[in-house]
Amino acid sequence: MLGEQIGEETGKVMVRRVISVEGGTKVEVTVQGTGKLLGVEIRSNVTYCAGIRPDGSLYGEAQGLVVGKGGEQASFKAAGVGKLLDGGAVSSRSVVLLQRLSELPSFERGRRRLRVQRRR
Repeated sequence: MLGEQIGEETGKVMVRRVISVEGGTKVEVTVQGTGKLLGVEIRSNVTYCAGIRPDGSLYGEAQGLVVGKGGEQASFKAAGVGKLLDGGAVSSRSVVLLQRLSELPSFERGRRRLRVQRRR
């Protein structure tokens, strides 16, 4: 494991659309989720765009907003690579850059390595 796990959430796909089929298929997906980040109950909205590369692997970029139960807010950008699994599931690894937006202390520890598991 690269870093300490600091969050976990579950989410539901709200929108999925194909945005390109020329030069490789690219899909945009928006997910709404709930969970915990740094011990704070959160709701999140994430949109990512992923494409299949010539070698069959996936590459994607995401951006999103996380809102804590007490009004804490953080935005993030992420990039990752992955592969398709049986049944359409995806296994991926990502780098996430989290930016605390609120002045509330709950997200203050966000400068640590981030390992968030997303389950759908």
